[in-house]
Amino acid sequence: MDFFEPTLSTYLNSVLILLVLPFWFIRIVKMTLFYLYLWQLKEYHIGRFIDHFRTAKGKQLLFNKILIGEFALLIFPLPVLFFLLYGLDSLKTGLDLIQGRIKKPVFTKKIIPLVGLIFTLSTLFLLISAGKSIQSQSFVSTFTRLLVLYSILSPLIVSLIVLAFQPLAVIARNRILKKARERRKQFKDLIVIGITGSYGKTTTKEFLAHILKEKFQVLKTPEHINSEIGISNTILRSLTDVHDVFVCEMGAYNKGGIKLLADIAQPNIGIVTGINQQHLAIFGSMENLLSAEGGEELVAALPKNGTAIFNGNSEYTEKLYKKTEIEKKFVKPPESIQTHKEHITFEVDKTSFRVNVLGAHNAENILLAAQAAQELGMSLPEIAKVLETVPAQISAMKLKKGIHGLTIIDSTYSANPNGVIADLEYLKVWKGKKVIVMPCLIELGKASKEVHKQIGKKIAEVCDLAIITTKEHVEDIKEGAGKTEIVFEENPQQIFEKVKKFSGKEDIILLESRV
Repeated sequence: MDFFEPTLSTYLNSVLILLVLPFWFIRIVKMTLFYLYLWQLKEYHIGRFIDHFRTAKGKQLLFNKILIGEFALLIFPLPVLFFLLYGLDSLKTGLDLIQGRIKKPVFTKKIIPLVGLIFTLSTLFLLISAGKSIQSQSFVSTFTRLLVLYSILSPLIVSLIVLAFQPLAVIARNRILKKARERRKQFKDLIVIGITGSYGKTTTKEFLAHILKEKFQVLKTPEHINSEIGISNTILRSLTDVHDVFVCEMGAYNKGGIKLLADIAQPNIGIVTGINQQHLAIFGSMENLLSAEGGEELVAALPKNGTAIFNGNSEYTEKLYKKTEIEKKFVKPPESIQTHKEHITFEVDKTSFRVNVLGAHNAENILLAAQAAQELGMSLPEIAKVLETVPAQISAMKLKKGIHGLTIIDSTYSANPNGVIADLEYLKVWKGKKVIVMPCLIELGKASKEVHKQIGKKIAEVCDLAIITTKEHVEDIKEGAGKTEIVFEENPQQIFEKVKKFSGKEDIILLESRV
């Protein structure tokens, strides 16, 4: 009998390994892809990554039923519990995959080797753990504990590998930045217009590029690209001798960030669109924020014969305007803005404007762009005529038709306090019932509570219902909103059931800030 026991034991252990692995592997794949997605979403910025865990959804990643079950398995490594926990999790993963709810990164040149390395390490860990466990008398419990421990630590493992890769990424990044600087210097007659601010950068860029294309060969940074790599790649891949003007959107998450971008692009004209508390948590202080996205670094980088253009409807830009010593323009929106459902009209210096965008707040971005175009010799009547041909999708806010006759405003790119308030103000144009669906805003730091109370007050002024999709500042919104109905709901189907009741001809649903 003793002769057969080792062989039988080995066979049974091998069967157990085969049964255990699929559930565990699915869990590891899901966690790996999610955390790589999160790092990529936060642009590999450790401050933004950590700040995510201050949100309600971030806290759920640290304290959830699966994690509690895994810690229980470390204490009681029973195969039945293992199969139950990871089996149910695998089933949910399969359903999420079918419904398109799996979060995964864009497979870039940076992500692909990270995925390969993580899965290689996971496989090596699996083989080593199996080898060590199979020699143990308590094979099942030892092997189970090792697999569970690796699963618990997988977010940390992924994050450490991402951070370990950063020095290599920095070296590659610096090479690209150096090449971009050298290439930019070759275009001595190129006019570069740098645009920064907490909000309005992309829309102002799009308006300006549209206007200037009437008279110039224009290159612009694509879509929402505004980082050092994005700007450098635009210069390296797209800038040619045919271009007269480069319209460059500039964003940053730390002091010195805009200085770096200005060093690459070398702007002649700078536009500061408007400043608020967005990303305050990442910058650490208002002083740091004002230095970067607040425009101080952009203005300081302009040549002595350069021009700085400021939004005249922002408290912080007015202070910087007064300190600026080079040629400067302070652009205030007109008082006579008429807001219609699908366009706005206003008058500046006896020139009438009609632009197919939603919301009066767009006048700020339009006039900043118009001022820059005037600096390049275009007249206001000429600019107004070009703006008549602006496509509606140029604005961050878009009007759409949903099923069951729902009228929807899609403003899901916007994620800042001024944007939310401005979008709510636009809803006043509609006569029917009004609903806003939005998450709480993030990265506002100490200003979060007061900002959400102000949003609540505006909701009470405009809306019949607000559906808030994240928990962290729901109570602050309710405090500001008073008696207006504020509902927390994160289930998409339940949200749909609530909003489809508002399908009258004049009813409107505002989807705000990446719902």
